[in-house]
Amino acid sequence: MASVGRLSNIVSMKPLRSLIPIGTATLLPDTAQHVRKLEDQLLAYLARWGYQEIILPTFEYFDILSVGLSQDILDKCYKFADRTSGRMLVLRPDATAQIARMVAMGLGGESLPLRLSYRTTVFRYELEHRGRDREVFQVGIELLGNDTYRGDSEIVTMLAGLLEAIGLSEWKISLGHVGFFKALLSRSGLSSAGRKQAEMAASHKDLPKLERILSSERLPRKVIRNILQVPERCGQQDVLEWGKGIAGKDPQLLKPLHRLEQVFQQLEHTGIQQHILLDLGEFRGFDYYDGVVFDVFTSSVGCEIGGGGRYNHLVGRFGRDLSAIGFGLDLDRLFSALERSGQLGSNGFSPVLLLASGKQANKTFAIAQSLRVAGVSVIEETMNSPQKPSLTWAVSEARRRGISRLLLYEGKKDSLESVLLFECLEPSRKPKQSRVAIQELPQQLRAKIYGDF
Repeated sequence: MASVGRLSNIVSMKPLRSLIPIGTATLLPDTAQHVRKLEDQLLAYLARWGYQEIILPTFEYFDILSVGLSQDILDKCYKFADRTSGRMLVLRPDATAQIARMVAMGLGGESLPLRLSYRTTVFRYELEHRGRDREVFQVGIELLGNDTYRGDSEIVTMLAGLLEAIGLSEWKISLGHVGFFKALLSRSGLSSAGRKQAEMAASHKDLPKLERILSSERLPRKVIRNILQVPERCGQQDVLEWGKGIAGKDPQLLKPLHRLEQVFQQLEHTGIQQHILLDLGEFRGFDYYDGVVFDVFTSSVGCEIGGGGRYNHLVGRFGRDLSAIGFGLDLDRLFSALERSGQLGSNGFSPVLLLASGKQANKTFAIAQSLRVAGVSVIEETMNSPQKPSLTWAVSEARRRGISRLLLYEGKKDSLESVLLFECLEPSRKPKQSRVAIQELPQQLRAKIYGDF
C-alpha cells in the first residue's frame, strides 16, 4: 500500500482541485486485491479462534464516544455537525472505544466472554511532517470478559499466529506491563503532575527529559536511578529478575511482574517465546492501557506494525464494568513489511482473457460462466468480426493488457470440444501453447493460477 497504492500530492504535476487530502489513500486494482486478500487471510485465521466479525459505524456522536478516548486522540478527531440534530459528530478515530461503547450498551449480548474481530478504517489528524497517515486501515480483535493471564497469552499467541500465517519473515513482539512503572512512580514521592509528565516522557523513551522531571522534585538518587533504568530494561527472564530485585516485598510492584511472568511462561507452551522480548519500558499509552501491553516490530518497517494490550477500565467509562484486551494491526505497515520482504506473491486474482469471434459469443459466454463458477477470474471479449482473431494479434492483445493466460475457442475437433491455451508468462519468450478439453478447463486453470495457494 505505502509503496504502490498511496498516491502522494505533487502540486507541480496536478492542479490543486484534483489532489486528494494529505494522509489519505487511493488503492489501485493490484494493490486493492492484495489488501483484500490479506484482510481475508487475517479474518479467516481469527475466525478459527472463535472471533466473530462486527462492522462499526463510520461516525458517532462526539460527546458519547469521547468518554472512552484519551486527550491525545480527542485532539486528533475529525469533527462535524449533524445536520438533523446539530450535535457534534466524529469520524471514527478508534475502533476499540466504539466496541467498548457497543458492549456497554448490551449490543454484544450477555454471554461472556465476547470474542470480536473487525476490519475498519480510523481517521486521525496527524501533522504532515510526522509522516503518518490520517486514514489508517486496520484489522483487530477484542476479548471482553476474561481477566486472566490465559486471556492475555491467547491474544499474544493469536498475534504471533497471524504473522506466521501470512508469511512475515521475521518479527518480534515487545511485551510489558504498564502497572510496574506506574507503581514505581506512585511510590517515588513524585507529585501528581510530576507523575503525569514522567509517564509522557517515558512513553516517548525521552530519558533526558525524564531525568530532568525526576531531579526537579529532588527524589533520592537511588529512586531516580531505578526509574531511569526501566525504559531500557528489555530481554527475557533476566528482566523479570531485575524487576523483582527492585520491587523487594512491595505487593504493588510484584503484582504486575507476576502477571507478566505468568503470560511469558504460558507462551513457552505455544512455541513463540523466541519471538517475545520482555520490555518493562513498553507502555503504549498510560491513559488507555492498565495491564499487559505489547507492540510488534519487523526490521523492514521502521515503526511498530501493530500492538495492543489490556484496558479493563475502558468499558466501565461507558457504564458497564468489564475486563477487556485486544490488538490492532496497521494494514498499510503490514503490507509494506510483506512487500519489502518479498512475501506478497500473487494477489490470487490473475485473470484469463477469453477471445472469440462474434458468431461464437453464446458458446464462449457459457465457458466463461463455468470458469467463474469454479473460481477463475475471466475477462471475456467478443470481436466484432465474424472471423477468429489471429494468433499474433490475440497474444499481443493479452500482453498489452498485462494478462499472462489467453484462451481461444476452437470448437469441436475430433468430436472433442476444446480451447487453445496460451501462457504468456515471460514477455521475451514465445507463448507456451496447449489444447485443453472444455470439461477439463476449470480444473487445469485453477491448478495453474492458484496452485501455490
